[in-house]
Amino acid sequence: MIRPIERRDLDAVVRLRLALWPDGSAEEHAREVADLLDGKPRSTLPLAILVADEGAVVGFAEVGLRSHADGCDAARPVGYLEGWFVRPEDRRRGLGRALVAAAADWARARGARELASDTWADNEVSVGAHVALGFEVVDRCVHFRKPLA
Repeated sequence: MIRPIERRDLDAVVRLRLALWPDGSAEEHAREVADLLDGKPRSTLPLAILVADEGAVVGFAEVGLRSHADGCDAARPVGYLEGWFVRPEDRRRGLGRALVAAAADWARARGARELASDTWADNEVSVGAHVALGFEVVDRCVHFRKPLA
């Protein structure tokens, strides 16, 4: 069953987020999820977390609206799949596909006509999963940052 996150899911979603984004701490992930549950997401645009509940939370999709995304119509807000993860032991059962479909429905209900996402160029598993769900590669680039004093 795919449904919006509830407060009781916080610990499970934090563990899944840590598996997807290990560079963040458990405390940082917990704070971001709690802020979203409290109606104070880190974004000024709408953001939601959807969970795959199989008696326990085994996956999640974090979806938001962005003002633009590479390769998408710049005249309209776009749904953005910020994160998407299913526990390895629960993969290949359609849960990832169901999470992405629910994320697309969420974005469509908020006026988006496109759903965008990203992954690292060398993450072949993620690239393959995106392509299998109908995403198309629109760009490959290297991002740079230079701090200004």
